[in-house]
Amino acid sequence: MAARCFSTLRATSRSASVPRRSRWLATEAAPSSSSSPPPPAAVNPKIDRIVDDISGLTLLQAADLVSLLKSRLNIQEIAMPAASAPAAAAPVQEAAVEEKPKEKTVFNVMLKSFDAAVKPKIIREVKALVPNLTLIDAKKFVESVPKVLKENLSKEDADKLKSTFEALGAVVVLE
Repeated sequence: MAARCFSTLRATSRSASVPRRSRWLATEAAPSSSSSPPPPAAVNPKIDRIVDDISGLTLLQAADLVSLLKSRLNIQEIAMPAASAPAAAAPVQEAAVEEKPKEKTVFNVMLKSFDAAVKPKIIREVKALVPNLTLIDAKKFVESVPKVLKENLSKEDADKLKSTFEALGAVVVLE
């Protein structure tokens, strides 16, 4: 009984459905009367034939055609005049930028040197600064100065870090 109902259902759905299109037809443009522009009314058949021939060329053949036309018609490659107009306005903008130097917003904090008496305090501070650094690694880091403590810090954070290390007796430079 279920097989008979299924075959009846399938037969009715085939007749009621829209005819199926093949997969290769799915990429075709949908027919639309309003989206396609109407062809020009009066086209010279010679020009139409040339356009058809050029549209059938590959990119390499089209490049060869362009170079051949340039040589035969004595067309020299020149810069477009529209491209040169904005270039003239650029030096004025550069002059305005040069007058107002940009303030640096990202800093690297570098440990330059320190007093030998405060070495243990600086090692402890470096270990606290980098959480996964062992005491031995922190000692090796401090002994190999000058080294960058932190990179890409904001001005406030860099100043805070610099003041902390300078309070301990280290020489710190912001770069």
